[in-house]
Amino acid sequence: MKISAAFPKRRSLLAATLAVALAAFGAVTAPAAHARNTLVMAAASMKDSLEEVAKLYERKTGNKVGLSFAASSALAKQIEQQAPADIFISADLDWMDYLARRDLIKPESRASLLGNRLVLIAPKAVASPITIGKGDFPILQRLGESRLATGEPNSVPVGRYAKAALTHLGVWDKVEPRLVRAESVRSALAFVSRGEALFGIVYETDAKVDKGVEIVGIFPADSYPAIIYPAALTTAGKAPDAAAFLAFLKSPDAFDVFRKYGFTPAPATQG
Repeated sequence: MKISAAFPKRRSLLAATLAVALAAFGAVTAPAAHARNTLVMAAASMKDSLEEVAKLYERKTGNKVGLSFAASSALAKQIEQQAPADIFISADLDWMDYLARRDLIKPESRASLLGNRLVLIAPKAVASPITIGKGDFPILQRLGESRLATGEPNSVPVGRYAKAALTHLGVWDKVEPRLVRAESVRSALAFVSRGEALFGIVYETDAKVDKGVEIVGIFPADSYPAIIYPAALTTAGKAPDAAAFLAFLKSPDAFDVFRKYGFTPAPATQG
């Protein structure tokens, strides 16, 4: 009798202890889930400017933002493979369209964020201006035995813009064998900054953040498609502050930072 009477008491005590433990576990894990920081995957050319914008946002709101930078092509593929991004910012429309066709972004959140310009750079120690015009672009003569660095033309946005410009200027076929096909615009920038390539084609914003290079020419705006940086929320994103940070990216305070680094307002798109 004593044993049978004690068993229900022990079982009740165990159940009560378990209930308290579960309640405590829930109290710890629930806020942790809500505390997940927004993760932004953004084109490599945005690194310096977006880091500053994220710090500004943190000072204003107290909310932290995680940032991951690479070529837009690489990031889009990572998101396709279920990388935990909340926001994607591409350096061209094509890679955002790539995710849109796969229902991996929220179309109603998509916005054209910024614009940029395509420039020719050289190592600062040997830089001298070069004319860039159709029928008047002596790039081959100036290259000599050296090489021209830019992004991989088949995937990296800056490489695609560069190919379009060089094709428009009538020199693509001759320049292509001399290319250094970098994995991102920042990699192309590094090749030139280290003196491993005599020229490079990058965005104006990248050239401005590397003291080892100098802009020696600006490509005509009509020689390549307008450079547009679209931004959107991903469909798999779970961070509660992601929409708020995307809205901040479109604010005057954020644009003041972007403009300081050389970005321009996004060009209007047709259609």
